[in-house]
Amino acid sequence: METSDSWVVLAKPGGEWYLPAMHVPLVMTVIGKDRPGLVETVARLVAEHGGNWLESRMCRLGGEFAGILRIHLAKDEQAALEMALRDLARQGLTVFVQEDRGGDAATMQRLARLEIIGQDHPGIVRQIAAALAQQGVNVEEFSSECTSAPMSGEMLFHANITMHIPATCELADLRRELEKLANDLVVDVAFEELPVPS
Repeated sequence: METSDSWVVLAKPGGEWYLPAMHVPLVMTVIGKDRPGLVETVARLVAEHGGNWLESRMCRLGGEFAGILRIHLAKDEQAALEMALRDLARQGLTVFVQEDRGGDAATMQRLARLEIIGQDHPGIVRQIAAALAQQGVNVEEFSSECTSAPMSGEMLFHANITMHIPATCELADLRRELEKLANDLVVDVAFEELPVPS
């Protein structure tokens, strides 16, 4: 038996049979000192091992480059890819690999977005995250930044959260809780329900 890209070749009397190779979804996190070519380095190794790059979120934070990505890869290439990625540590790039086992989407049917803007101070993320967790809300994507206000020069905190709302959560109750918390934190919040991708 041998493998050829995404096919397993079985030697049989009278000829060869081609069967699809078993693929696994992998989630990878990447972090290292920012420099040109980091993404190309990871993408090249994925391609050399026959992997398919599905989705990713990557950015520069301070002087570091960090990202998360998901790929599909033939199971028999997984060990070789992981070894090649570990070798990147000598270039200052750390990569962690984990099989994507998926999640329970049955109880996470509604999608919503929350925007937060206000004067920066410690505790904003912690208290917002705690309020969401108490309602069973699952954070799908979170991005934030601190910027200088145009006139006053004060530091403004700005965050966008995309989240899954469980069927057990009442949207009106969640909205009231977030508005109350916004008053306590002296920030503005905007909440909207999003259409669920088909």
